[in-house]
Amino acid sequence: MSKPEIPQGYLGAQPKWSEYGLSTVTHNSPEIKVNDTKLEIKIKTSKPTKVTTNLIEGGTDKEYKELVFTQTQGDTITLIVLPPAAGFFKLQIYALPAADDSKTLLNVYNYLIQATKAPRSPPAPFPKQFAQWKEGCYLHEPLSLTNLSNLDSVNFKVVVPGAKAVAVTVDSEWFHLTEGSDGIWQGQVKGLSKLKGKATKASLNANYGTDETKYTSLLEYTL
Repeated sequence: MSKPEIPQGYLGAQPKWSEYGLSTVTHNSPEIKVNDTKLEIKIKTSKPTKVTTNLIEGGTDKEYKELVFTQTQGDTITLIVLPPAAGFFKLQIYALPAADDSKTLLNVYNYLIQATKAPRSPPAPFPKQFAQWKEGCYLHEPLSLTNLSNLDSVNFKVVVPGAKAVAVTVDSEWFHLTEGSDGIWQGQVKGLSKLKGKATKASLNANYGTDETKYTSLLEYTL
């Protein structure tokens, strides 16, 4: 696949990048050549920041939003990217300070990724990320459910700042996680094997204490 035409000024930092106090940690050049089927990009923030992304195939403009996962640990935001094939992909990063109530995140940085290695099979999609997830959450496991051969017992391990309770819901079943002294919520979700391939969704939800009966969706997995 040939390199796509890129408009002048498209690659790299956009006007709001420095204004929002963002800086690159791992990839300072906006053009990345990756020889693996997985890429991790780290960004440093000077203040709490909401980030979302889009992955676009260079030749077709097909979008692969489900193949980028965004999470936050302290002042570092990690983007995990799974190029679905060999070729060129545009990674667009959008951001907004967490204190800003606007629902519109602005384009702050654009990468051009050249993937030289095609995955042996289609990459397993990441869970859908909702607005609250962007506010400091970090997922240790599982990054996907569609690629797990054994769904009889799945470990969940996640950091959710400010949460009073965290639970996984599948259909009408609730699986409550337990918070450890390290601030990590953990627990096992059992019996998902019978639901695999039935377009069932599993949601990771958090309660923030204002009303014990109200939970906010953070992530949504497809089984």
